[in-house]
Amino acid sequence: MKKLIVVLLWFAWLTSAVGVVAQDLAPDVLVRRTTDEIVDQIRKDKALTTNAGKLLDLVDAKVLPHFNFTRMTMLAVGRPWREATPTQREQLVHEFRTLLVRTYSTALEQYSNQTIEVKPTAVKPGDTDVTVRTQISQPGGQPIAMDYRMERTQQGWKVFDVSIEGVSIVTTYRSSFGSEVSRGGIDGLIRSLAAQNARLAQRSGEKK
Repeated sequence: MKKLIVVLLWFAWLTSAVGVVAQDLAPDVLVRRTTDEIVDQIRKDKALTTNAGKLLDLVDAKVLPHFNFTRMTMLAVGRPWREATPTQREQLVHEFRTLLVRTYSTALEQYSNQTIEVKPTAVKPGDTDVTVRTQISQPGGQPIAMDYRMERTQQGWKVFDVSIEGVSIVTTYRSSFGSEVSRGGIDGLIRSLAAQNARLAQRSGEKK
């Protein structure tokens, strides 16, 4: 869980394109260039790590445009996605996106001077799917290896999965989502995600 929090923290920072035209940048360049800008913003504005509402606004503004939440949700839900109605799919994407955004906001509160190395990524003109490899170093801890799965879109490169020490976040969610679907169907999964979001919102409100 500690590794997941650290990764989500960096995930929120790395996918933010501040002052650059994201669609014109190679995926590793986008990651490398924006990291310094976002870290600098966090360090200068200490309120970002203590104000839940401000964190949510930051994540909502900087993360959402650079994720393909529909693909992430589809991969996380797995086979049951095929049986879901359009309305259920919309609800699943909404709840999963909300869950991730709130989780990122919580992760931002735990900033403690982590640093990251972005490995060069070879991208050919026809490539539509690449992996950006990075390594996070944290005070007093072992480095954490991360792989970002990114796809080329008309709006630039977007993240649709991340692996922590070889373990995919999407695959991890798929396991728990599968259990929820087995117990209560697609609607049961939607209710479970909504309940998690409600609990996170309540905790966030208690910190304000």
